[in-house]
Amino acid sequence: MTRPFLTQTGRSLRALALAATTSALAAIATAEPMHGIAMYGDPALPPDFAHLPYANPDAPTGGAMVTSTVGSYDSLNPFITKGTSYWQLRFLMGESLMARSLDEPFTLYGLLAESIETAEDRSWVEFTLRPEARFSDGSPVTVEDVIWSYETLGTIGHPRYAGFYSKVDSIEQTGDRSVRFTFNVEDRELALLAGLRPILQKAQWEGLDFAESGIDNVPVVSSPYVITDFEPNRFIEFSRNEDYWGEDVVPFVNGLYNLDTLRIEFFGDEVAAFEAFKVGEVNSNREFNVNRWESQYNFELLQTGEYVKSVLPHSRPSGMTGFVMNTRSDQFADIRVRDAMMHAFNFEFINDTITGGAQPRITSYFSNSPLAMQEGPATGRVLEFLEPFAGSIPEDAISGYALPVSDGSERNRANIGTALDLMEQAGYTIQDGVMTGEDGTPFTFEILLENASTENTAIIDIYTESLSRLGITPTVTLVDGAQYKERTDAYDFDMTYYRHGLSLSPGNEQYLYWGAEAANTTGGRNLMGVQSEAIDAMINRLLTSDSQDDFLAATRAMDRLLTAGRYVIPIYQWNISRIAHDADLKFPDTMPIFGDWPGWQPDVWWYEEG
Repeated sequence: MTRPFLTQTGRSLRALALAATTSALAAIATAEPMHGIAMYGDPALPPDFAHLPYANPDAPTGGAMVTSTVGSYDSLNPFITKGTSYWQLRFLMGESLMARSLDEPFTLYGLLAESIETAEDRSWVEFTLRPEARFSDGSPVTVEDVIWSYETLGTIGHPRYAGFYSKVDSIEQTGDRSVRFTFNVEDRELALLAGLRPILQKAQWEGLDFAESGIDNVPVVSSPYVITDFEPNRFIEFSRNEDYWGEDVVPFVNGLYNLDTLRIEFFGDEVAAFEAFKVGEVNSNREFNVNRWESQYNFELLQTGEYVKSVLPHSRPSGMTGFVMNTRSDQFADIRVRDAMMHAFNFEFINDTITGGAQPRITSYFSNSPLAMQEGPATGRVLEFLEPFAGSIPEDAISGYALPVSDGSERNRANIGTALDLMEQAGYTIQDGVMTGEDGTPFTFEILLENASTENTAIIDIYTESLSRLGITPTVTLVDGAQYKERTDAYDFDMTYYRHGLSLSPGNEQYLYWGAEAANTTGGRNLMGVQSEAIDAMINRLLTSDSQDDFLAATRAMDRLLTAGRYVIPIYQWNISRIAHDADLKFPDTMPIFGDWPGWQPDVWWYEEG
């Protein structure tokens, strides 16, 4: 069923507009204890708030949610580089000092910390722990645990934690339950990021190598759920901690964590996962293929009403999903070649074939949001920010860029013609039906895919047929999940599937996604290998902006640079989420502006028969 919701795109616009009307000085918390902190303006909820606006404080507890995933795992420590862990583990494990509201662009409220203080210029931030905070084994969460967690994650943890830690000048205990972070750079977001790192138990790891842990040492956490059963590559089961310390203590968690059991089932491919859902072995399934949603969700459990279909809106950016070209590879170092590859990708025909033409295309990294680049030439502050780099960025980042659009026919004549011209400009010509370089070497490249992804394989099959019209025959390599991670961690690919979600409050994580320093970090997220002085400058601007107007302009300018850089061939965007689930699994009617996002399912859901 499609349910009505109170939150639509307009809400995010109003939230951003409200922040824009608040002066920078009012935005910065003074050195007084506060219950929350916002990037701009003040937190929407008052100090005495009872629960999040999208949570149900009267929800019953009990029941189970069983979801599926395609792939495998060999680690239950999501905080390190080694091994493959399920993506959702880090959201279910390891509470942080503060917690993020999904109904505000970037606002945090106290979780392990009862209060936050920060300097007027946000050069330091101090947290005071709640005296009730406990790990799942009943031991208290201490300042020593906090300091150890930040130092360990920042030095030998996953690279996602290193960027923040490099900007910390010192971490010091300032009281029995208080800890202060002092920063070595000007960066308004750091005061918030300091509240978002997982806090782990120091005592657990004495004498052990944290960076090598996998299945044998499951991190002890303070979260409301603990792992109670697992079998590598088959399932992971969480149980609600009946002695969870935060219940009736932390307003933020009131109405959350209602389900007794969370279970993730692992499958070798999408077909097996969907079949398990159809027979009731899985009771919640997120669907990304609109054609399958319309044509295959007619099995018995849905016909009898035991399962239902929910369509859920959101107001966050589209992010980027598609096929990334590795600029570290000689084949894709030239933007003209990347542009040719994008012209050869016949999205309109692919969309019609795969989804019946029902799925809109991503038009930029921040499309579907107020942060997206505007059509046409850059103007105002966006133009002002880009002009100093005019000689080193794509010309149409300033003059205006839009993705190539085909006529929808299979032959895609006009765009193939443009692609041929671009390849010729880059020094390639067709000889005896083969695209060939000036040295006589045929132009080819490898497309790396996980063998479990049948939809991506179908898209690439159509794409390779289009490339044959250019005299190009790529190699398509299918590997299992472990091999895929190993190769993408080492950037050992020419082209591969790519997906990054983006929020309404881009910040330091942008350096991880496309910052120059991250381009050569093993296991990093900058898969395209972009190293751009202009992009780094826009990230710095959005981090140091003291007004919402400059923040918006910097983000829109960065969106232009990324999109015009032709690094990723975009495919579909999901402006709604589609979830089919057991009718007894419920969620509130009020959706947050971030919609179906980590922190919403399973967090706000509950089980209630009838």
